[in-house]
Amino acid sequence: MNMKNFGAKPWLIPQTVLVIGTYNEDGTPNAMNAAWAGQWDNNEIMISMGSHATTGNLNRCGDFTVAFTTSDQLVAADYVGIVSGKNEPDKIQKTKWSVEKAEHINAPVFTDFPMTMECRISKKIDESATGYYIVAEIVNILVDEKYLAEDGKPAIEKMHFITYDPVHHGYIQLGERVGNAFSDGKKLK
Repeated sequence: MNMKNFGAKPWLIPQTVLVIGTYNEDGTPNAMNAAWAGQWDNNEIMISMGSHATTGNLNRCGDFTVAFTTSDQLVAADYVGIVSGKNEPDKIQKTKWSVEKAEHINAPVFTDFPMTMECRISKKIDESATGYYIVAEIVNILVDEKYLAEDGKPAIEKMHFITYDPVHHGYIQLGERVGNAFSDGKKLK
């Protein structure tokens, strides 16, 4: 097998496509697109934050929402990633997303997404002028009831989540279930 070397690249795959929701200083909702994130612990997540309007909002209030992007929301989610709230104060209006106040935290919920986490910053790591990493407690998870399976839990396959392709700068829709975790590997015992 011939393997080609590419050196160090930010190519951890898959990369979630998340919409981070916060309130601006004037109380209006703001959103940004983030892909560098992951599970930190059972009830915490981690997100790499640059210097954004959202970063300033998080400095004022550590509450935020994390909406998981679907193929239906791809265009608007990409838009909030390429347009800064610093320069476009009405960018949420352009997305046409419906917004409600979160029940458990002080942040907006964009109800057009099937699944959203309500989060609160637990700690900031490597804080500098260019941003920081946040570790955040998952306070609550909201799921649109039309995306629940027969067992009452989220039916992930129905949500059409997308992943960011860091190699070719695209989005790929996640597909079908192909196996069973903590089970299929038993075939090799």
